[in-house]
Formats: sequence, structure tokens, C-alpha cells
Amino acid sequence: MKLASPDLLSPFANDAFRRLFAARTIALLGSGLTTIALSLLAFDLVGERAGFILGSALALKMIAYVTVAPVVGGFADRLPRRTLLVALDLARAALVLGFMGVSAVSEIFWLIFLLNACSAGFTPIYQAAIPDLLRDGAEYTKGLVLSRVSYDLEGLVSPMVSTLALLLVGYPTFFALNALAFVASALLVGTTSLPTPERSQRPDSIRFNLGFGLRSYLATPRLRGLLALCTAVAMGGAMIIVNTVVIVRGELHGSEVDVALAFAACGAGSLLTAIATPWLLGRVSLRSNMLCGAALLPFALGTGSLAGSMTGLIAAWLLAGAAMALVQTAAGRVIDASCNPTDRSAFFSAHFSLSHAAWLVAYPLAGWTGAIAGMSAAFAVTASGAVLAGVAAVRLWPRSDPEQLWHVHDEFEHSHVHGADEHHVHDHRSDPSDSSDDSEPHSHGHRHRRVRHTHRFVIDAHHPSWPD
Repeated sequence: MKLASPDLLSPFANDAFRRLFAARTIALLGSGLTTIALSLLAFDLVGERAGFILGSALALKMIAYVTVAPVVGGFADRLPRRTLLVALDLARAALVLGFMGVSAVSEIFWLIFLLNACSAGFTPIYQAAIPDLLRDGAEYTKGLVLSRVSYDLEGLVSPMVSTLALLLVGYPTFFALNALAFVASALLVGTTSLPTPERSQRPDSIRFNLGFGLRSYLATPRLRGLLALCTAVAMGGAMIIVNTVVIVRGELHGSEVDVALAFAACGAGSLLTAIATPWLLGRVSLRSNMLCGAALLPFALGTGSLAGSMTGLIAAWLLAGAAMALVQTAAGRVIDASCNPTDRSAFFSAHFSLSHAAWLVAYPLAGWTGAIAGMSAAFAVTASGAVLAGVAAVRLWPRSDPEQLWHVHDEFEHSHVHGADEHHVHDHRSDPSDSSDDSEPHSHGHRHRRVRHTHRFVIDAHHPSWPD
């Protein structure tokens, strides 16, 4: 399948998707410049201790993702989506400009945490908006592919752009360019017509909504399997991100260019596999496609551990990138199939948080094992972790996974905004002459009788647990 295939690019016919995609891509390219500038800033401040600073900053980034995303996701349906996205973009622009005046390491840590806290709010809301724009399943899959292609291209383009830019300007200018990128993203989002999602039928309780996304995600068998698959990806990805430079420069005695080539091989494997995803999903199920990726990862890591040359390592990293893309590209399809449209932000935020929690474990595991016991041990530990995660995914994600499920509701009473549907068949008007439409959203305390029925089953306010 060609990258320029009109079929693959058909989501761009949707003006709102085209604008959101452009906003996200511009922001990604700007963030790539900041990543490079931060490494240079850290070296200027602390010299050879820059690695420690960057490692700590990476941990803070993950902590921000894990803690902030579920909070934003729990209340995103109650906030104007476009306004929230624009506000987060502008906040990121202001924060990234702050790096230009940094004079102490502690200031870097604060800015890193706040910047990524904003990203932890922006990214899941952006991801949850895409299914509202691309309602057809095939079009949504192509939208996911294009988003993955954008992410992989950023990893390839940003280093090249920064190398050329450094010939003309100093690295502090990168922060200003990133701020401009976030402002451009805000302008694009602000001029995009986004459909207003219906209000969720969840209760208004702050306590209930804070934990709703995480509880619901973990209560869904296929999503527990997806989390296991993302853990396998984190093990392989952490090994590549943390230890590639050590393997190339320390063990293979390669150059800085060789380091870039190794990373590019991983990106190329991911990019090519992402482009092939619509073709693959036309022939195998989501579950089989993603489990195949998890099975390939340990093999790729094993190949990398035996590589005695740059050619061998590049081949291993190419395969690893392909394996990770098999899991990551279609993950949005699994999440979207597991929630109500009104709860998408909560589910995508929970996935964002939990998947990054896996990276928070994998990063130090790969780095510390390599530093203490050597690269062979690091390969063994991360490959073993990927194997265990893959086995867990097979067990957690049922082979038979129908959307329609028979289930029983016990009698209970609660209050929330609702309309007329299979769970709310009642007439609460006290005046028989009142002709108001009960199908319109309204709120009041109401009792649900005990019932057994079947429909598309997802975890929500009326279905807190998965049926046996």
C-alpha cells in the first residue's frame, strides 16, 4: 500500500479531521525540537550529569501522564471540548517559553511536569474526538493510521530539522519555535467545528467521576488485555530508547550517525507497518493482529541481543518497530468499541494513564539493568517482560468476545441526566396534560427495576461490572 494512496488519505476529506490532524502534527514537530533543546540545556547547566537530569525529567513526564489524565478524562464531557483544547495549547506555549529563562535544574523539573500535565489533558481528548469525526469504522482505522504515521514521521523529521537549524540559530530558539507551534495548533483547533458530545449519564459525584475511567477500563476484559499488550510494547520500547546509544557507541563502536540510523530503523518499521494496518485488519481480527505484534517483540529483542554489527541491530530494531506498530496503531479501535460515545474521553484518558504507567516501570528497568548487569541482562529482562505481558494478554482478552451480551440488572435507584432508552422507560410527569417530551435529556432520581436483557455491552453508570 502506497503512502499517497487516495484510499488511505480519504479521512482528509473531512475538514475537521484535517484541521485537528494538522494541529497535532505541528505540535508534535515543535515538541521534538524542545526534546533536543532540553538535552543541550541540561548539558549547559550540569555538564556530564545531564543524563541524570534527563532521566529524572522523563520520569516526571510519565508521572504527569499517569496522574493528570484520569482527572481530566473524568470531567471532560462536562467542559466545552474545543475551548479546553485551545486553552491547553496556549498553556503549553507559555510554559515552553519558560525554558528560555531557566537558570536552575529545579526550574526544569517544574516546567517539565506542568508542560506534560497539559499534554496529558490534551492528547486523550484529541484522541476521543476522532471517532466523532470519522464515524465509519474503516475511516476511523485510516485516521488512526495517519495519526501513527504523523507520530513516526516526527521522530524522523525533528532530528534532521534540528541539525540544520543549529547551523543557523542557538538551541534556545527551539523553545520559541515550539511555542509558535502550540499557538498555531490552538488557532487550528479554535477554527475547527467539533461536534458537541452528549452529556454522559454518569452521576455528578466528583468522587465517582474521578475514578470512573480507570475503574471502567480495568473492568473490561479486552481492555485489560490491551493494557498487557501495551506493557509488552513498553518493555521493547524502553530497551530501544534507553539503551540504543549504549549498544551502538559502547559495544558496536559506532558513530553518532549510527545511533540516528538505529532509531530511524525502528521508526521506519513502525511507519511501514502502520500504513499496512488497514490491509491487515481486512484479513485478521484486531485481537490476532495485536497479539502477533506482542509475539514478535521478544523475537526482535532476542535478535538485537545477538547482533554483532550495525546491520544486525538495524534489522532487529526494524522488526521491533513493526511489532510495536501492530499493537499501537489499532489500539484506539479497541477502546472505542469498549465504551459509550459520551464516555470516550474518560476511557481514552484511562488508557493514556495506564499505558504510560507501564513505561514508567519499563524505563528504569531497562536502564538500571543495563547499567548494573550489562546489555545482555537488559535484553533478557525486557524480552522476558514482553513474553509475560503477551501471555497475560492472551489470557485476559477472551478469544470469544461478542459485543452483545446477556446480563442482569439488580434493582437500584440513582440520579443523573438521561433521556429515553432501554434503561429509562418511564413517565415521571405529575400532570397528565403535560405534553413535554421525555426523550429530551433531564435529571431526577429514578428507580431501575430488576431486568435481564441483551444489548451492546460496555461498562458505564448502569453496568459497573462485566457479566460472567
